[in-house]
Amino acid sequence: MTSKDVEMKDAAQPAAVPEQKTIQEILTAEIIQQCARIERIVKSNDNRAFHRILRHTFGKLRRKLEPVILANLINKFFATDTTRKSQFLHYLPEEFIPSEMDTGSEASSEILPEVEVYLHLLLTVYLIDHNQKDKAVACSTAAVQRLEHWNRRTLDPLSAKVYFYYSRAYELQGRLADIRAHLLAVQRTMTLRHNFEGQATVLNLLLRNFIHYNLYDQADKLATKTEFKEESSTSNQLARYYYYQGRIKTVQLNYTDAFNFLLQAIRKAPRVSAKGFRATVTKLQTIVQLLMGEIPERSLFREKSIRYSLKPYLELTKTVRNGSLTDFRAIVEKYADIYKLDKNYTLIQRLRHNVIKTSLKKINLSYSRIKLVDIYKKLNLEKLEDTEFIVTKAIRDGIIDATINHEPDGETYIQSKENTDIYSTSEPQAQYHKRISFCLSIHNEAVKAMRFPPDAHKKETEKEREEREKNEKELLKSLEDDIDEEED
Repeated sequence: MTSKDVEMKDAAQPAAVPEQKTIQEILTAEIIQQCARIERIVKSNDNRAFHRILRHTFGKLRRKLEPVILANLINKFFATDTTRKSQFLHYLPEEFIPSEMDTGSEASSEILPEVEVYLHLLLTVYLIDHNQKDKAVACSTAAVQRLEHWNRRTLDPLSAKVYFYYSRAYELQGRLADIRAHLLAVQRTMTLRHNFEGQATVLNLLLRNFIHYNLYDQADKLATKTEFKEESSTSNQLARYYYYQGRIKTVQLNYTDAFNFLLQAIRKAPRVSAKGFRATVTKLQTIVQLLMGEIPERSLFREKSIRYSLKPYLELTKTVRNGSLTDFRAIVEKYADIYKLDKNYTLIQRLRHNVIKTSLKKINLSYSRIKLVDIYKKLNLEKLEDTEFIVTKAIRDGIIDATINHEPDGETYIQSKENTDIYSTSEPQAQYHKRISFCLSIHNEAVKAMRFPPDAHKKETEKEREEREKNEKELLKSLEDDIDEEED
């Protein structure tokens, strides 16, 4: 009876509830899984799969990184290499550094260089996001030094990211000039090693470095003498390259090429994210269009995500369209701090001549004959003597179709000519040519962007087919995760 009671008592005990994992443990396991995927990618030598890991890391895991997660990863992958462990843990808060650590050189376990660089990258990004600038500079510098010890093609996608955050860390400290010579040496090395993705990234970093210090001539020489591999670069790097080229051409007064580059930059930029980049490009594109004598479409300023940041440029567009110098001066003075922060203030000063041209066009359409003094009063110019020179230049440039006549009594007036039918000129042909050229350029770029798997003409074995199907399923899963993340 006693044994039966005991057996019933044992049977009545509730089943053990599995212990729930914390968020830190789940994220740590997910990053370890990403490291395992890196090892498989290295064995298969498929660099394209690296982009899926990096996209997942910086799109989803980056915002959730914590010191506990990084410490767990470092302790796992550098369990026996105490020297490397202490170097990594040094960048984390003190509570994660053991009080006593053996600094002797023990035999380190086998860890792939790609995994080590990936962990360095996670640590650097965490330090940058948490505004630990000094540690971010030290960590990114150490990552670059380790990276330069190896020459492996599987490191190319990771090296591009490492050098990007290396430059970003120095930029946050205001020390971009300190790494310019090093980046130039890295650019030469990557060219010799045919690291096309790294070349594109480092070239953009150098262009940003020169533009940051207003060294536009040197930036133009670098861009002219360096070949940018568009087919081997990512869309993000291509968008940055087009933007830097557009800013360089704008400063050099080559507005047509600058507008084309900026248009391509907006087309290549991500549509959902990168709001700051699209706002910056749109601001410069607005100024370039105004300098070309065109008025941007109103829909350009209605995009919900960047509408507020474009408000000063919408007001500027209105004043240029109205052709009022008084309103133009008031708007420039009102938003001067914003224009200077965007580094567009000097370019906006050039728009004064466009405002005058717009006013002269309106006067030419409204009056068949008007005195020079009246033009001086309508334009609110500083000196009466400058009015005749401004009108003369406008006639020579084809802005207005008129003549300047001097009366015997000393008065000067402007005589407008009759307006000709625009359809009898070559203007419609020029507009059609412009639109057709734009459509052809889009078609050519779409053809260039098409990618095909290597050795597509060869018959694949059963093992290769299984590997391809596995990669396709992983790609499909990563794309679904990206779509879900954008919807969230």
